[in-house]
Parts: sequence; structure tokens; C-alpha cells
Amino acid sequence: MVFFVYMSLFITSLNSGSNGNCYYVANDHEAVLVDVGISCRETEKRMLRLGLSMQKVKAIFISHEHSDHIKGLEVLAKKYQLPVYITDATLNNSRLNLCGLPVFTFKSSQPITVGDLTVIPFSKFHDAADPYSFVVNGNNINIGVFTDIGHCCEQVVSHFKLCHAVFLEANYDEQMLTQGVYPHHLKQRIRSNRGHLSNMQALELFKNHRPDFMKLVILSHLSKDNNCPVLVNDLFTTHAEHTKVVVASRHQETEVFHITPSFEHTQLAGHRVKVITSKQTTLF
Repeated sequence: MVFFVYMSLFITSLNSGSNGNCYYVANDHEAVLVDVGISCRETEKRMLRLGLSMQKVKAIFISHEHSDHIKGLEVLAKKYQLPVYITDATLNNSRLNLCGLPVFTFKSSQPITVGDLTVIPFSKFHDAADPYSFVVNGNNINIGVFTDIGHCCEQVVSHFKLCHAVFLEANYDEQMLTQGVYPHHLKQRIRSNRGHLSNMQALELFKNHRPDFMKLVILSHLSKDNNCPVLVNDLFTTHAEHTKVVVASRHQETEVFHITPSFEHTQLAGHRVKVITSKQTTLF
């Protein structure tokens, strides 16, 4: 009998919310971080608790200049001398000092190679100078980071359809925002097409454009004041079918998830496939 081992990507949210965002995607040999909105110390602590090594991280990708996405970047990148991928407009509108670091700009839809990983940036609508989201590809698996999005434009939809797993923004519940204490101008900014995705906007993207092979959705960037983790988890779980639903925390890391190609895309005719698991969750 012939056995094969699935090739995986490994993902976790180290933190997600207005207090800081940091997402980890890796293969067996290298990893990238998307945004570093928590301190270097917290990033290190959370990765250590998960059994992840900073030595495996080969690059950092920055989505936009808001502080909850960059405030830990300088210290972390300089400590480990990591390449930073950031657009000129984002860098110019931040207060970052990246002198002494390898800094690279990028453009929409132009793939960037980091070892055996490929990162595809694409532009989106958000109230920042030059905001981007990313799809990370490796081992024939696509991981999407879809947060800080004002509305689901064609770019968002087309990239979402490619993903085996996604970090998907579900920032606010419409009723909670309406009845909440935020001033009117801030509510309007959040709701605008350059603001954030509501639970229902994220759900419509998920219901209408989720591919059959999507294994995991990590609901991300939940508002502390205008959303409820239980509410949004129940909302998505009702429509999830075979897709696992996880709500990312604004206080701690999620577990590490193994994302593998779907069985029907991996099994070779006439052979069985043996899956090697570890302490983390494996999603087939």
C-alpha cells in the first residue's frame, strides 16, 4: 500500500481587533506575518505559546498605516532584520522609521515570492492612503486576509473565491452600532464604503462566493463595542455547512490550523492518502 502525506499551510491569528492585528501564514520552511499591530514582546510570547519560531518568519506585509496594524512593526522587524513589504504611500503616511531594514514596495496583483510562498496583494476600499489585502499561496493552498474593507468590490470577491481559508472581517452588528454610544460621524465612517464590513456584509460574501473547497473562516477584527463573538459565530455557523467557523480574539492567539488541499484534489487514482497530524487542528 502506498501512503502520501498532505502538504499543509499553517495559520493563526495572533491578535485581531482595533487594539492590534497580526496574522501568521506558513509552510514547513518559512512564514510571513501580515501586519504587526501588537508589540514585539506580545508577538513573541504568543508565537512561543503556539510552538512557533520567529526564525521561521521571512517577511512582513503591511496592509495600511493605521496604528492597529503597524505599532509593533519597527521593533519586531529591526530585532529580527526582517524584510518589510509596504507601499510608498502607506510608508509616507505612517510615522514608521524603517532605516536599516530591507524595505520593498509592491503593486496590486503582482506576486511576491518568499521562499516557497507566494503573496498576492490586491487593492481594496478603506479609509487609508493605499490599503491592500493579501492572498498567500503555497502547496496549492490559498489563504486570504480580508480585513479593513469598506465594501465587497470585485477585487475582494474574485480573490475570496480562490481561498481554502480566510481571515474575514466581521466588524460590527448593525443594530449594536446604531444603538451604541459612538458619535454619529464615527458611525457613518464605519458604515461607509471606506469603513468596515458588517456581520451581514461579511455573511453575504461568505454565502454567495465561498468556494466548495473553503475549509475555514476565521472571523476577524470584531469591534469591542459594536459586536458580539457569540452572535457572529452563531450567524455564520448557521450557513457554514462544511466550513469551520472560528472567531478571532482581540486578547489572545487562536490555535494553529493546518489547511490541506481537499481530499478529492489530493488523492491519486488507485492510492490511499495518509494524513499525518500533530497537536494542532488539521482541516481536510
